[in-house]
Amino acid sequence: MFIFFRKLENKIDILLNKLNESSFNKFVEIIASPKKLFFRNFIAGIARGIGSAIGFSIIGAVIIYLLRYIVMLNIPVIGAFLRDIFELATKT
Repeated sequence: MFIFFRKLENKIDILLNKLNESSFNKFVEIIASPKKLFFRNFIAGIARGIGSAIGFSIIGAVIIYLLRYIVMLNIPVIGAFLRDIFELATKT
């Protein structure tokens, strides 16, 4: 019976050491302080928004470039369809 408790105590000590190494205390401090949590989430939201805008702009530019290239290739059905879309978009 005592051997079981010794093994359990050793495993608990190992778990505590791993939690201390993984900066678990800092995580608990951040969650315990609403101001820190709000500030970190606010900054993270701004960063996500800016990243999404930049990523969408780059991907959109690449897609438009590829579509214009397809129009220049003069593929019968696709090229005419895309040309009509570009003409409608430039009229407005």
